[in-house]
Amino acid sequence: MATPYVTDESGKYIAATQRPDGSWRKPRRVKDGYVPQEEVPVYENKYVKFFKGKPDLPPGLNPSDAAQPKTQQKPDSEACGLSKSAKRNMKRKEKRKQQQQTGAEEEETVDSVSQAVDNITITENIVSAPDDSSAASEKAKKVKNLKKKLRQIDDLQQKVDSGEIKQPSKEQLEKLARAQALRDEIEQLETES
Repeated sequence: MATPYVTDESGKYIAATQRPDGSWRKPRRVKDGYVPQEEVPVYENKYVKFFKGKPDLPPGLNPSDAAQPKTQQKPDSEACGLSKSAKRNMKRKEKRKQQQQTGAEEEETVDSVSQAVDNITITENIVSAPDDSSAASEKAKKVKNLKKKLRQIDDLQQKVDSGEIKQPSKEQLEKLARAQALRDEIEQLETES
């Protein structure tokens, strides 16, 4: 967009313009040689200028060769820019299409059913294995928890014996009474495993 300059007997100035909201800008006086901000070229360093000046074509390629349409290329050319796995996937897709056309759908269903049965068997083995280990880990946790309770009871018994606690509360006495039951339970769990 070119800035509308107006020249009259008072000098050169930018004419009044209307803003998008409907209000008007005042006319501005302009000195000779003034270049509006929109028209000032953007500074480019040497690096940017070098790469803008480089041709887009690779070295040695004739521009007329590059202008030719790419319809003359082989149909496999679309796979040239793909990774190995993408090419492999394309081949698999083509193979599946050919199998469907030749009527090999029955073989695929038999294979998929046998694979599904194998997967179910593997999953059952995996699922049953963690049950054994989780039961063992639960026992270990329970034994650990019971031993912790037994340690607390022993500490409480020592405090009562030393006279640190002169009159134990009802809850403390009940806790002391459970000591033998905890020992029996720990012994029972350790013999099971």
